[in-house]
Amino acid sequence: MNSNIMIPQGEEKITIELSVKEALALSGVKFAHNHDLALDARKKVQQSIEDKLKSELPH
Repeated sequence: MNSNIMIPQGEEKITIELSVKEALALSGVKFAHNHDLALDARKKVQQSIEDKLKSELPH
């Protein structure tokens, strides 16, 4: 299955501030005593994307 998804301004950049541990967790490193680290980092990324897309909507 091959679907094309059109994302307006999909080549624009966003900036997300992550700690080194959060970035490592997103890259697949497992932290035995902090299982929520990757989840929290993904939430930051998702929120940043949502904020960017909302800012692009006409008012």
